[in-house]
Amino acid sequence: MTPPPLCIADDATFWPWLHWPEFAAWPGRGQTVVVLPVAGLADWGLGQALDAEETVLMHVLRAASQHRPAGLALLVAPPLRFVAGPDPGCAFAIEVPVAQALIDEVAASIAAAGFRRIVLYNSSPWNEELCDVAARDLRVAHGLQTFCVNLSALELDFDADRHPDRRRLQTLLAGLTAAAGGEPAGEAGEILRAAGTRLGALLAEIQGRAPLPDGGRIIPVSP
Repeated sequence: MTPPPLCIADDATFWPWLHWPEFAAWPGRGQTVVVLPVAGLADWGLGQALDAEETVLMHVLRAASQHRPAGLALLVAPPLRFVAGPDPGCAFAIEVPVAQALIDEVAASIAAAGFRRIVLYNSSPWNEELCDVAARDLRVAHGLQTFCVNLSALELDFDADRHPDRRRLQTLLAGLTAAAGGEPAGEAGEILRAAGTRLGALLAEIQGRAPLPDGGRIIPVSP
């Protein structure tokens, strides 16, 4: 029996499917964009499963990866599923310091493999500020070039208070559920392609940024 997949991912860019010789010969590590997905588990009142965030997050990322711009060197780490969640509708939430320590541990491992550009790609409205703080601290502690991309910036916002009209999100989730992991049809497919294209453009823009000077070291200001 074929084991279930770890998550929705593009096999060509999914970190766990690469072998150590491929990493040993990996070209341009400093220019490679490594995406660390961050997904909460919550009931958002959409009539969907608790992993609805991850479903949308990873399908959009897979679409971006499969149709990425030429020259975009991309790696995708497995999603972090245990994050902050202060709302009663959240499930399996952990304390904010623990969530930040988890992000730091995974990012430090990515850095140890020689990669310098990390994108915290987040679906959870409750973790947007956490990702901003974690990205800053990763820059300070490890000299990493860090970026944050929230699903809400792709017009797929789970927060009903901030974005009451969640029709696009509901349409996409319904299409993804009906497609059972495949490509959704109709309007859901159009929404997925548009979000994937937008995310791919953002990742390409991130790769095009100049590297941090001095290898990311923060040089103290002389008195």
